[in-house]
Amino acid sequence: MSAGRRRREVPRPGPLAALASLRGNRPFQLLWVSNLFFFGGVWTQTLVLGWLAYELTRSEFLVAVYTAARLAPLLLGPLAGVLADAVDRVRLLLLACGWATTAVAIVALLASTGTLSYGALVVGGLAIGLAQSPSQPARAALVLELVGRRNLSNANALNSIAMTMTQVIGPALGGTMIAALGAPAAIWISTLWYLVSFALLLPLRGVSRRGAAPVQGASVLRMITSGLRSIAGHRVAVAVLLVTLAANTLLWPVFQSFMPVFADQALGLDAAGLGALLTCAGVGGLLGSVVIAALGDFRGKGALFVLGTMAWALCWAGFALAGAVGWAFVLMGMIGVFSAAFGVLQTTLLLMATEPAVHGRALGLQELAIGIMPVASLVLGQIAEHVGVGATTFGAALLMVGCLLLIMVRVPELLRFGAGAREDDPNAVAAADPAS
Repeated sequence: MSAGRRRREVPRPGPLAALASLRGNRPFQLLWVSNLFFFGGVWTQTLVLGWLAYELTRSEFLVAVYTAARLAPLLLGPLAGVLADAVDRVRLLLLACGWATTAVAIVALLASTGTLSYGALVVGGLAIGLAQSPSQPARAALVLELVGRRNLSNANALNSIAMTMTQVIGPALGGTMIAALGAPAAIWISTLWYLVSFALLLPLRGVSRRGAAPVQGASVLRMITSGLRSIAGHRVAVAVLLVTLAANTLLWPVFQSFMPVFADQALGLDAAGLGALLTCAGVGGLLGSVVIAALGDFRGKGALFVLGTMAWALCWAGFALAGAVGWAFVLMGMIGVFSAAFGVLQTTLLLMATEPAVHGRALGLQELAIGIMPVASLVLGQIAEHVGVGATTFGAALLMVGCLLLIMVRVPELLRFGAGAREDDPNAVAAADPAS
């Protein structure tokens, strides 16, 4: 069979199609496992370092300050996107992973010697965030280079599975390690996970075809403005970014901030019950990601993105009104399932709707939209202080539905967007085969 014919084969939907991007693609296999260890370290440290911040200060506010410092680099998304477009993406990932490993190792060393101060912990959190910020656009853009457009939604779904697995397992492992070994040992172990992630990236040097050549000599400001103009010319890309912004303003802050309050005040659950509730969301997210992965290169990605996100918002509205524990668990599982449509397809559609030359900058804007979440959490928290978390969540969910309806009316092409690469598209064919 010719190489050209082989590039045009598309896995049919089904159980085996869920692994289409991993089968026979060693570069993506290495990247996927590297992601698994990297994000396993991220989620473990989220719990362990947050625990240390509270142990050092006994102040909820200072814990929030530490969290804000760690998340603040997300606001550098446009600059991170420029780096992802201007620098070899694998080298950028190696640099970011090495930086994160060093920062976490220093925090672990200070904690092990009993000299870790709160100020040092905040600086360490900021350093870790600075490593994660440029790596996010680079990782996502590299996926398209390694698997091509036809397998893009499948690959992003597999990455979502890895992310969800680490989000569910990482904090549990972190808590177990704190109890069994102590916080310093838990940090050292997550440092080793970063080292494994780094080692898995080493064989990928040289596989990235994007990078400095197209943009040499351009200033950072010029790259940002030219990228903005290019992205603004794609209505579908702008619509996807607006949905991302709305979701991180209205829905994700509820999950990040209000769940302990729901568990205690509305459902009468203890800490174990809260953990079980969050596990339902994680399991639902895994299920939704597996389903999307199994669909392969399906048509109607835009419709699934919009309607799935709308269903996600409606499930949050139902959860806000649910007084029975059983219904709350069912709805939380459904929230996880439908969140996968948003989480997987936002990146897929953004990459499909923009030119390869600006993929990093498009993903940097996505990161900036995600970075609004800490600010939105504070605003929704203030509203909840006056009207309660149930009413706040219900109102935020309905507002999200309204935003989606408005976007559907103004950008109807989003619902029709998302078919795979055309057979006669030479750029798509080349992207589908990393060896071409």
